[in-house]
Amino acid sequence: MFFFGTNPILELLIFAAFGLSIWAQFKVKGNFRKWSQVAASSGITGAQVARHLLNQNGLYDVDVEPVRGTLSDHYDPVNRAVRLSEDVYYGNSIASIAIASHEVGHAIQHKEAYSMLVLRHKFFPILNFTSGIAPILLIAGFLFRAANLIGLGIIFFATVVIFHLITLPVEFNASSRARNLIVAEGFIRNEEEKGIGKVLNAAALTYVAAALIAALELLRYILIFVGMNSDD
Repeated sequence: MFFFGTNPILELLIFAAFGLSIWAQFKVKGNFRKWSQVAASSGITGAQVARHLLNQNGLYDVDVEPVRGTLSDHYDPVNRAVRLSEDVYYGNSIASIAIASHEVGHAIQHKEAYSMLVLRHKFFPILNFTSGIAPILLIAGFLFRAANLIGLGIIFFATVVIFHLITLPVEFNASSRARNLIVAEGFIRNEEEKGIGKVLNAAALTYVAAALIAALELLRYILIFVGMNSDD
């Protein structure tokens, strides 16, 4: 959502952040495509990695299921399932191992009640409400120059920014757990760690870009709001 007339440096930063986001998406897809073609020396599939790591951590009740789509992998905390895209589930590549272990990292976070994951789950109901209404309030406020609507919209949009910021440590922690787990279990060799890092780091960059965009947009709205009040 763009409203011009604010600081040109800020507008440039937002434009750069969007560029970073697009580049990050290309990196994710590119690294996944590249390392999906490199078979792991262990020959183990993503599904086998996930099942083994879950069992090793006492998570026998968490299912490992294939799901359609590319890069549609996720952990479902409600139904207690690690869902892996078919390429990851059936594949025995470096990318498959990296992604499968990352999702298991989220399952372990859930088991241990990792503080940032718990906080993110608590934020979901709030986010579902505020993320939908914030744009409406902001647009209406700017159109009608209604400072109270803009102020409320900014408060609601701030929860979106907070959610993005909470997500960062959750994702980085899951990736860190993934690396430690697969190295400890001997699923990869030392020379294969580079590929694991490439896949996980590219994915993490998308979350960084999303958080940066949200934070800069919030700053833009605040500056516009302050400027409008100053003019009045």
